Amino acid sequence: HLKISSDAKKTKTDQYSTGEEVLEKIADAHPVIPKILEYRSLKKLHSTYVEALPKIINKKTRKIHTSYNQALVSTGRLSSNNPNLQNIPIREERGREIRKAFIPSNPEHVFLSADYSQVELRIMAHLSNDTAMIEAFLQGEDIHTATAAKIFNLPLNDVTSDMRRKAKTANFGIIYGISSFGLAQRLNISKSEAKQLIDGYFLTYPQVKKYMDQSIFIAREKGYVETILGRRRFLPDINSKNAIVRGVAERNAINAPIQGSAADIIKIAMINIFAKFEKEKLKSKMIMQVHDEIVFECNAT
Repeated sequence: HLKISSDAKKTKTDQYSTGEEVLEKIADAHPVIPKILEYRSLKKLHSTYVEALPKIINKKTRKIHTSYNQALVSTGRLSSNNPNLQNIPIREERGREIRKAFIPSNPEHVFLSADYSQVELRIMAHLSNDTAMIEAFLQGEDIHTATAAKIFNLPLNDVTSDMRRKAKTANFGIIYGISSFGLAQRLNISKSEAKQLIDGYFLTYPQVKKYMDQSIFIAREKGYVETILGRRRFLPDINSKNAIVRGVAERNAINAPIQGSAADIIKIAMINIFAKFEKEKLKSKMIMQVHDEIVFECNAT
């Protein structure tokens, strides 16, 4: 009725699409759209956390306990549910307010969080043996700024925040086998600009492209790919005649060894840390794992 968009997308049931991504693109077109997005954000916080969390407090411990699934995620990552404590919001102010509800069990205790810095990109550098990417890490450079400097052929100090943002999206997108169309959508740029960005990325890190092609080739030959520690991810659709199905398998062939190796590394770290805590008779406890991050409750005194 408001005729906000001339080429509004429709769903399979011929309804106008009102998904978050769709609305965010036209947020400036009418005052009602930001209000709808804000309402949805508040509703989600309220139903997922404000209403739900108090209902699952354990009566004996007076704490909230998540359940970790060891074999649910195909890459080998742990997943958390009931509640999902790996997904507590942090980006927006209201989300940070929710985080304040999580406090140590004792006033003398503090939370300590430790995570791996850019673990998946470091694994990509290792698996691909790309000299430019390895050098950026060895020099202690910010990998996204270093990538932007090389793609845009600029000194590190001349890289803008927008350039770094694009390079960061490319860095992580490439790991997931992103297409120029996917990158264009994510960055809200033209498909040709996205293609230039990807081409520039592969010129910057040529061994990464070789690794990706090699991963797909190995998957086609063997029917699976492996993490650094030899855990296999089987990909039965890698030779499918259906291009869409095959494309998903090819992206998994690229990503599974990287994300899977990161998952293996953090699990080994957890085992070793627990053994060390036991040996040293430390009172600190490992209480959460959030993919490449471990959260501890420590005695501050």
